[in-house]
Amino acid sequence: MSRNSTKWLPAIVVPVVIAAGVIAVPLQAGAAVDLPDKTPEQVLLMVSDSTISAFSGTVEKTAELGLPDIDLSAGMSESMSDSMAESAPEGKTEPGAAATGALASVMELFSGSHTARIHVDGSDSDGPAKARVQIQDRMAERNVVSNGTDVWTYDSKTNTASHLTIPADARAIAEAKFAEIVDSAPAGLSTPSQVAERFLSEIDPSTTVSVGTDGTVAGRTAYELVLTPKTTRTLVESVSISVDSETGVPLQVTVRADGQEDPALQVGFTAVDFSTPSADLFDFSPPAGTTVEEVALPVMPEMTEMPADQAKPEIPAEKLPLVTGSGWDAIVEVPAASVPSELNANPLMSELATAVDGGRLFSTALVNVFLADDGRVFAGSVPVEMLQAAAAQ
Repeated sequence: MSRNSTKWLPAIVVPVVIAAGVIAVPLQAGAAVDLPDKTPEQVLLMVSDSTISAFSGTVEKTAELGLPDIDLSAGMSESMSDSMAESAPEGKTEPGAAATGALASVMELFSGSHTARIHVDGSDSDGPAKARVQIQDRMAERNVVSNGTDVWTYDSKTNTASHLTIPADARAIAEAKFAEIVDSAPAGLSTPSQVAERFLSEIDPSTTVSVGTDGTVAGRTAYELVLTPKTTRTLVESVSISVDSETGVPLQVTVRADGQEDPALQVGFTAVDFSTPSADLFDFSPPAGTTVEEVALPVMPEMTEMPADQAKPEIPAEKLPLVTGSGWDAIVEVPAASVPSELNANPLMSELATAVDGGRLFSTALVNVFLADDGRVFAGSVPVEMLQAAAAQ
């Protein structure tokens, strides 16, 4: 992998660092089965050659990262709410409140359990892909629906919805907007395949790849692909990906933390059907009394060709993130100039971070984030001592 790439860092590093939000019982693989032997390369080939483009299923995610179980639908803890109320002037919404909401969305993703019902139909090569995600909250439900002409989001708890109309000539822009909505939704909407892709996209020499024990997930037989860090300077013990033996679709991803018995993060199907979903699933009408906000499709500026002798504008070096190391023990340093001012003053971060030498620490089973006293932020799947040492250099 490229040494200045952050993709190989576990999928939870970057969202925590930038405090912006992305997709639930623990999903133990079923009784062992005896599938025909395959090498790691053959299982990887199954994943890359998979042609599945339509399915329905129930996806469950569990996180055991040592964080409090934060459920935005049920409200934040009383102390957090009090802190936010005290910091915001009466009748005003401060930028810090928006940052708190974004950070709370991340915390919701990485704590407790969440369940989503997902329907995808990308089988029409001449038409737009269709998708529907239903996130099941306590006594409520959130929906994101895209059918190629409209994108809807709906929250039954607040009885509010947003609607985006997709012009016929703007499909690519609309698909990008839909992806943005999906990535920013609280509790996230990622499928096991999307999570698996993050780990499989850049396997490098820092990883041992092997085939584990055959099993079943969601009633389907599966090979187990195991990614094990070669370094001991990481919080990650292993990543296991259960791959459907018939379709090559990843059915479950399990991330284990060093020294922790239960999986630190697990995303997988509890039920899946690879037939094409019914078309009416992608039609949505808000219930009576819903407050609907019409959202305009963002206008993309026309790209103009720059003169050959004109240099491209460069981002100042003091604002660029710096990655030291590579693979599992890489560390991302975010310069103080690029850290949102609301982050350090954020009541939720103050509630979760603890004081350590040189700054404050936001710690989970898989990722540590060190907020240095000088404003810089260091993050990685490494012990805090490594982050403090990086800050001291």
